[in-house]
Amino acid sequence: MSTALRRTIFLVILLIAWEAGYRIFDWGWKFPSLFQTLDAFRLGFTDGQLVEATLRSLGRLLTGFCISLVVGTLLGFLFARFRFLDDTLGFVVVALQTVPSIAWLPFAIIWFGLTDTSVIFITALGATWTMAMSSRTGIMNIPPIYLKAAQTMGTGNGLRMFWQIMVPAAFPHLINGVRVAWAFAWRALVAGELIAKGVGLGQLLQQGRDIADTALMLCIVIIIAVLGTISDHLCFKKLEDKILLRYGLAISGK
Repeated sequence: MSTALRRTIFLVILLIAWEAGYRIFDWGWKFPSLFQTLDAFRLGFTDGQLVEATLRSLGRLLTGFCISLVVGTLLGFLFARFRFLDDTLGFVVVALQTVPSIAWLPFAIIWFGLTDTSVIFITALGATWTMAMSSRTGIMNIPPIYLKAAQTMGTGNGLRMFWQIMVPAAFPHLINGVRVAWAFAWRALVAGELIAKGVGLGQLLQQGRDIADTALMLCIVIIIAVLGTISDHLCFKKLEDKILLRYGLAISGK
């Protein structure tokens, strides 16, 4: 039995159990039924509310995520190359990694107001530290022979060495950091949107809570889960598999 078929059968069983549980245990307003959720999806997509919120959230997410990739990778490079920075700023980054990004939301509101900038700031912050530590680990694990060979061929120790040698050599670690950073960015995004003004999945989630619309709330959760799964499997997972295969860390067909 193929993986796709197993997952399809499991999802069908899960949906049946969901609806059966609603009818047997009488969850009522506490949790929506399958058909209530489907109806909420229909209404949300018909009036464009869910589509607009999803697109706005994706825009903020991609902006914050790209910022975190650039800043995190550069920080990781600096930590790996300069012992002083690793012992000082790197130590602080390890501490900051344990702080939930939502804890910075009050500061973001004070600095940027209830705007998209606050949400993007929180989103970028949620993924930057993870990306920094992953890139640091990847660069520190580059075989020294690669760097020596590059220097022998005249690459030098500057930006060219970083982009042409270090980043490609650290790809196996970097892509894993990217996948984790993507998940952290999603969490930070929704948390930030719960308070910020405007249109977005987080705002819709807050709206559903205010009017006790559990079907709408569950729609948002499902959309986030589906988008996260699709992006991970169709983008990051495939990219990771290709990189691992190219570097001889995986076997073709596995």
